[in-house]
Amino acid sequence: MLIKLTTNMMVDDVQKTLKFYKESLNFDFVMGVPQDKNEVIVENDFKRKLVYAFVKHGSIEIMFQAKESLSNDISYFKNKSIGASISFYFEVDDVNSTYEKLKNKVKIVKDIFTTWYGMREFYISDCNGYILGFAKQEQ
Repeated sequence: MLIKLTTNMMVDDVQKTLKFYKESLNFDFVMGVPQDKNEVIVENDFKRKLVYAFVKHGSIEIMFQAKESLSNDISYFKNKSIGASISFYFEVDDVNSTYEKLKNKVKIVKDIFTTWYGMREFYISDCNGYILGFAKQEQ
């Protein structure tokens, strides 16, 4: 029986990705694995190159793994490009406020709008080209 889904996103630079998710979306660093070390760290030092990191914001958990590391773990990824034909859809408590906080810090790929089914949403691109949507049901 399935009980949980956690996304593991292939990235070029784990530290650059951590910085984006911390500064733009307020994710917290939970743990990471330094390059060329078989150790787990629980406090990030941005000067250390990481091959893997785990972040959290409330109940949302995301893993980031460097392309070379992920390709070594799962050879299927060796010749794959970073990015995906999916978008990550976040429900937020205040989409207008979230939009205002992000609009000058990130690349907006679809400006804020209200869907025909009553969701107020917008979409951005993260530093790796992944598409992140943010939405709130309008009253």
